[in-house]
Amino acid sequence: MTTDSIPVQATDARPGVAKKARKETPSGGRRRRLFRHPGAGRQHHAGPVAYILLGIAALFSLFPLYWTMVAASTDNTRVTQTPPPFLPGPNLLENLGKAWQDAALGKAMLNSLIVAGVIALSTVLFATLAGFAFAKLRFKGRNILLMLVIGTMMVPPQLGVVPLFMMMTELGWGQKLPAVIFPTLVSAVGVFFMRQYLSEALPDELVEAGRVDGAHSLRIFWSIVLPIARPPMAVLFMITFVHAWNDFFWPFIVLDMSNPTVPVALTQLSAGYVRDQSLIMAGALLGTLPLLALFIVFGRQIVGGIMQGAVKG
Repeated sequence: MTTDSIPVQATDARPGVAKKARKETPSGGRRRRLFRHPGAGRQHHAGPVAYILLGIAALFSLFPLYWTMVAASTDNTRVTQTPPPFLPGPNLLENLGKAWQDAALGKAMLNSLIVAGVIALSTVLFATLAGFAFAKLRFKGRNILLMLVIGTMMVPPQLGVVPLFMMMTELGWGQKLPAVIFPTLVSAVGVFFMRQYLSEALPDELVEAGRVDGAHSLRIFWSIVLPIARPPMAVLFMITFVHAWNDFFWPFIVLDMSNPTVPVALTQLSAGYVRDQSLIMAGALLGTLPLLALFIVFGRQIVGGIMQGAVKG
């Protein structure tokens, strides 16, 4: 082979033109400059005004709980005085024990734990499945079905009480916990919440890669969707559990005092001609303690999951 057959790239002998060409072409070895905000990467510290405002907000948030504890630790005469007491009294343990016994809160808390736990778990599972389907799967009528799900949020739940009660009676679930659990196994708010999160946080490329590897939809959901959706699932579980624990309207209609949840059992403390406000506050404090314990144990994980999901999104 001769040198005449090798194509030679024409270059300009002028040094200024060669330097200019190297600057304009990516092969010149010059890195592209990244434009960054002047404050990017800088750690911001809150000032005294922010701490003062946060402290005031915390005081306003904790005051109802503190007042409940104060009222539960005194007697009925002291609670109704003007001005009311602002320091705890000596009767807290006595009132808590009496409220526990009078309202049969042991069985009520067990029922509320079963109801709230099953409802929260089922809502998280079904809402995540439906949210994944509405966000990433393509099928006929997807937008219409999503609008119907969202439309159910506009219907007041009181409109369905009578037919729902008749349905539970026909199924033989009157005065039983399944009558409270099954009508609320999934919520439209949870489906919409998970759909919005997965639409942004779940890349289409991951779903397509799973398809290329031969995975079906359930396999993709188990291996790809669930690890990404853990932060919103934790938040949805917490919100649903608290809502189911505090729900009073439907359990009060379908259950009786022989098999109550905590809000239904607390109505026993207000029965009679004279209401003992300190006893009612003691029962309310007992009904709130499990939720406080749940948030103390899992609050950091939930907040950390929210921040992790925000960074990934």
